Amino acid sequence: MADFNFSARLERLMKKISDEQVDAILIYKPENVYYFSGFNGDSTILFISKNFRKLITDGRYTEQAESQAKNFEVIKQTEGLFSKLADEVKNSAVKTIGFEGNFFTFDEHANLKEKTSNVELKSVELNSLRQIKDAAEISCIRQACAIADKAFAELLKFIKAGVREFEVAAKLEYLMRKFGSERAAFDTIVASGVRGSLPHGRASDKVIENGELVTIDFGAVYNGYHSDITRTICVGKASTRQREIYNAVLSAQIYGLEIIKAGVGGKAIDEKVREGLKNLGYGEYFVHGLGHSLGLEIHEEPRLSPRSKCESLEVNMLVTDEPGVYIPNFGGVRIEDTVLVTVDGAEPLTKSPKNLLEI
Repeated sequence: MADFNFSARLERLMKKISDEQVDAILIYKPENVYYFSGFNGDSTILFISKNFRKLITDGRYTEQAESQAKNFEVIKQTEGLFSKLADEVKNSAVKTIGFEGNFFTFDEHANLKEKTSNVELKSVELNSLRQIKDAAEISCIRQACAIADKAFAELLKFIKAGVREFEVAAKLEYLMRKFGSERAAFDTIVASGVRGSLPHGRASDKVIENGELVTIDFGAVYNGYHSDITRTICVGKASTRQREIYNAVLSAQIYGLEIIKAGVGGKAIDEKVREGLKNLGYGEYFVHGLGHSLGLEIHEEPRLSPRSKCESLEVNMLVTDEPGVYIPNFGGVRIEDTVLVTVDGAEPLTKSPKNLLEI
């Protein structure tokens, strides 16, 4: 595991407890359990206050938790996670508890409420505490990006007319694993020919043909942290129209890198890039937001989109820059980098070539 600063994370969590005016917080979302404790198993809940830090799990994970979650008392449950939690809540004498209302299911909340009827429950939002990455997190994301880049370079030797999209995805995911990825960051997208008009066209059994554009969207995972990259290539020689669309998307993507910076809002960045594609005649074919953050999840806040709630990017936030053009019955192009917001602007962490590759 990387040298994560759990003390600083827990300090921010203590401030959250104070700001929310609760006595303790329950953390159930696996990414947040990992973020605050270092434990990366499942079926676990953290029960935290200013006076105690408890990790409740079952016998499958107690040894692992004791090794990974050094800052927590590990409590083994045998009769059910929420039943054991209820016992701990009763013994703690807390009166108000914050819980991740945007993660618990309806039934889980009902179960929690029934078993902890002696306390007041308050929904709190914790994901925002992960928006600004620390040095160890950035290092992990850099490594995840490097793995993806290395795998893509090898993949180019494999792609050719006659190969199915499924085969391309399988080869790419194998290469990422070979080079150190824990898993694919998400279901790999391989969309060739007319399927390129599908922004999330997951790999199919379609055979790639000569003269087709192929959009490949993929990512690696390193120490739990994700990368996200898209490249569009041409199998064979690109037509004039294909090249024109590619260059339009590339100019938009490069412009995004120029204007992503601390102090600028996510909506404003998206709007400017979108206007550029509109001026080139492709505005109606750009059907999604410009980008999203990523880290322990592949899609996090802040977003770069027309509905972004981010009024000001901050240094050490991560976002993607991924404009695309999708034309039904023709195909599409998307170019994407994982981008670090720095004091000087933006640094793309994915380094694969962005010139149109004809293979």
